[in-house]
Amino acid sequence: MSDIFLYDTASRSRRRFVPADPQRVTMYVCGPTVYGPAHIGNFRPAVVFDVLFRLLREVYGADHVAYARNFTDVDDKINAAAAQEGVDISVITERFTKVYHDDSAALGILRPTFEPAATAHMAEMAAMISGLIEAGHAYQAEGHVLFSVKSHAAYGKLSGRSLDEMIAGARVEVAPYKKDAADFVLWKPSKPGEPEWPAPFGAGRPGWHIECSAMIASTLGETIDIHGGGIDLVFPHHENEVAQSMCAHGKPLANYWLHNGFLAMGAEKMSKSLGNVIRPSELIARGIKGEVIRYGLLTGHYRAPLDWNDKLIEQSRKALDRLYGVLRRLGDVEPADRPVPGPVLEALGDDLNTPKAYAALFEILARANKAGTHEEQANAKGELLAAGRVLGFLQENPDSWFGVDGLDGGMRARIDALLTDRQAARVNKDYASADALRTQIDALGVLVDDTPEGPVWRMKAIEEA
Repeated sequence: MSDIFLYDTASRSRRRFVPADPQRVTMYVCGPTVYGPAHIGNFRPAVVFDVLFRLLREVYGADHVAYARNFTDVDDKINAAAAQEGVDISVITERFTKVYHDDSAALGILRPTFEPAATAHMAEMAAMISGLIEAGHAYQAEGHVLFSVKSHAAYGKLSGRSLDEMIAGARVEVAPYKKDAADFVLWKPSKPGEPEWPAPFGAGRPGWHIECSAMIASTLGETIDIHGGGIDLVFPHHENEVAQSMCAHGKPLANYWLHNGFLAMGAEKMSKSLGNVIRPSELIARGIKGEVIRYGLLTGHYRAPLDWNDKLIEQSRKALDRLYGVLRRLGDVEPADRPVPGPVLEALGDDLNTPKAYAALFEILARANKAGTHEEQANAKGELLAAGRVLGFLQENPDSWFGVDGLDGGMRARIDALLTDRQAARVNKDYASADALRTQIDALGVLVDDTPEGPVWRMKAIEEA
């Protein structure tokens, strides 16, 4: 079994991953609030933790990994969108849950084992809040229920800040009914016309933080192996989750905490409030494939910021073209049934070091391209596909990837012959003939990229669509 090492935010150290129960490895990642379509910055954690999900399944077995990613389907912005359209909040949330699923599928993100929705766990939230009130960790005030941060001595341990620092740096809601400025809402009354749910402490709706704690306990258990999310969630969201769950159950919420860095446009974090967002569907409408977006999101280490730009997209496309180009050249070779190559597993086991995994992937590519015997080709192709499987790439047929699966066989043979002649002319430094052949290829409407493994081509009409 391959070792996995993960950087744990709580201990601020790289730790060997040891699940509490190898027969049921548990992971929870905070999902979207479905009041509108998610942008690619929102999809960075979804893609990162999808790779971890795939890695855990590879190491422990697909039936032994339980992964939950929630949908927040009750929220001020959801209420506002529903009121504007004059519909129930479910109309808004179901619409954008479908959009999220469609975009996720386009990016090769596997469906998690569980996708709990907040509105389906109101009873669990109410029960958890009642327990916190009874234990003296929460109190009622003017229709609200608030968590008392001073009742939990370890508050601030996850984020590594003192209470004063957290209050000074946070968006703390000032309210006269709070005993302490840092106390946070577990339950609040709904405004007239807004949806509400019954509870022993009064009808209303939950605060954001209690939702995740209740859904985790309901779907995965009171203590889970891994909790993940964006770096912006460390405080206050995850800090508050830790406090309320620890006080409710008397045990840690998670044994490992993982956080990914921001996706940036230039020097600024990508966010809806700044208006600098790009949605996966917008990129796909420009002819950029979902795997290209996924590849780009994994080019940097997940804990580091990543700058999103057209150059990154183009580099990602060319990298995948090289991989698919070799698979196309080995199209008649039946791949051997191979496990994920050790260097790829080792790279991913090194705190999801995807840049290192990419390097290992291209070493396999070089071997596949140089393979002489049929057995060597079959083994290399099998390893390439296995590595692609754990990373979430190479899921398309190569001809489909290049947009030539419907092309007439005679035309394909003609293009391949011209490319072979051009390659030979270039090797012989007969550049005049190479240029003449390139002119003929261009006239056929073919776009050619020269790669270290040889030329790869697609029809220009596909590229420009």
